[in-house]
Amino acid sequence: MKNDDKSPYEIKSTELASAAVWHNMKITPAQRAALLQQKPCCIWLTGLSGAGKSTIANALDALLHSQGKKSFLLDGDNLRHGLNKDLGMSETDRAENIRRVGEVAKLLVDAGLIVVCAFISPYRRDRQMVRSIFGHGNFIEVFVDTPLNVCESRDPKGLYKKARQGILKNFTGISDPYEAPQSPELTIDTSRYSVEECTTQIFKILSL
Repeated sequence: MKNDDKSPYEIKSTELASAAVWHNMKITPAQRAALLQQKPCCIWLTGLSGAGKSTIANALDALLHSQGKKSFLLDGDNLRHGLNKDLGMSETDRAENIRRVGEVAKLLVDAGLIVVCAFISPYRRDRQMVRSIFGHGNFIEVFVDTPLNVCESRDPKGLYKKARQGILKNFTGISDPYEAPQSPELTIDTSRYSVEECTTQIFKILSL
């Protein structure tokens, strides 16, 4: 079969556990974004359990959809039912959880989508690792800075109660740390603002 183009194969890393060789695609991420007529990006919501991440993420996804934007929502608990169902809550497993999600989000952004991610993601190094795989301006970190006492008073899944009783180990904010972002693109507090107000704040900073 004749191929007038240069070889699509490229050695991109010598540190892989396999002998995989990168295969360059003919259609670029920029071409996919142009077809969808939008600027793809990853909107990463981080914060304590009960802070309101999933609620805000769902509202933002719905708002984007209503505006004719092509978006997709990745939720922490939902992905632990499939892609990450083999991972626990140890620090090592949490890191792998976020690494996998970051790679999935990058693929979806490369496909031209606006990806909304809702993950506790308690460690700065893990969030920074995800940020590093995106192009400049394509990763938007939103710190859902709802106070611990408010999150615990909500306790929508009964997790804080179990953590206080010692039933749940490695629970962020109780027995495990949460490292707040130092320079997020946006900080919101669901104890001070409504879901609609928080969603509007995020939507306003997007360059779509």
